Amino acid sequence: MPNSDSTSPEPSASTPHKRRPRYAGKNPRRFEEKYKELNPERYAADVAKVLASGKTPAGTHRPIMVAEILEVLALAPGEIAVDCTLGFGGHARESLARLTPGGRLIGLDVDPIEQPKTIARLRAAGFGEDVFTPVRSNFAGLSKVLAELGLAGADAILADLGVSSMQIDDPARGFTFKTDCPLDLRLNPTRPPSASEWLAKISTEKLATALTENADEPQAELLARELTARRSKTPFTRTLQLAETIRTILNLHKFRHEPEADDDCVRRVFQALRIAVNDEFGALDMFLRLLPACLKSGGRVAILTFHSGEDRRVKHAFRDGVRTGLYSATNEEIIRASPEERRDNPRSSSAKLRWAVRT
Repeated sequence: MPNSDSTSPEPSASTPHKRRPRYAGKNPRRFEEKYKELNPERYAADVAKVLASGKTPAGTHRPIMVAEILEVLALAPGEIAVDCTLGFGGHARESLARLTPGGRLIGLDVDPIEQPKTIARLRAAGFGEDVFTPVRSNFAGLSKVLAELGLAGADAILADLGVSSMQIDDPARGFTFKTDCPLDLRLNPTRPPSASEWLAKISTEKLATALTENADEPQAELLARELTARRSKTPFTRTLQLAETIRTILNLHKFRHEPEADDDCVRRVFQALRIAVNDEFGALDMFLRLLPACLKSGGRVAILTFHSGEDRRVKHAFRDGVRTGLYSATNEEIIRASPEERRDNPRSSSAKLRWAVRT
């Protein structure tokens, strides 16, 4: 029998039992209903089934080209490494295992929602403050972060660009047009403007430029003209609202006839807005300028890109660095995910890996 003096809490009569989310059909569709995927520790078997089907469980992110990145970075115990885009922590966890004993990983991320979750996961995995140092920062501020930590440079640096699966999957973040949610698209929701605010003020000319430079949208001028004209009557505040407006514009001008093609256009517009709102190209340009000074002699850097604009910037920075003597080597041919990885994780299909070695 239990001790009558036990201090174990008893259920409160005033607190009603809360049932798990209910959903129509065999499988959950809404993000918040995927309670098993969002709790992988408790429902490991269910999560394994999702992974086996080639999908990424809700609220998680599958690290891309882990083996290839580890080979490029050639991490060793005692070294200092930086993961500039901590994300879900997949690359970081594999890196930490190779840096110990005596090494240290600095993990940067701008996302105030996801970063604390990742820190907790890595701490629970046994990586304490002596080996893992998380920092809330954009990678454009890497040199400042290293200086504040009293580090002259790093032996290895990784940057996994773009947006993570956790951010895409969570409708509250506004990265997807598959569900109705606020038009936000910010990697750091505390830093204005949101995509809705940005779209409300941008000029037609600058919007057309963003659609072209950030997403190679062939109908950039038409969409920019129509969207800025329509916003005065009805401001764009929701993801589905913007997506349906884009489809309407295309249909009126007879540019598309297949729903799949319409969705491709919507996807490009959302990508262009996300890159603009977060100033992703500006941050990348600054990062690439400061990168050589952040590496020790012989230091290695690996960068994963998912967009032609990102890859072009990285390629030119590394090639120019070799030409001027900042880097001793870089890869001429991009590294892509293996056919097996692309099959198991379709989100790896567009990834391109480039590396360089500091002189």
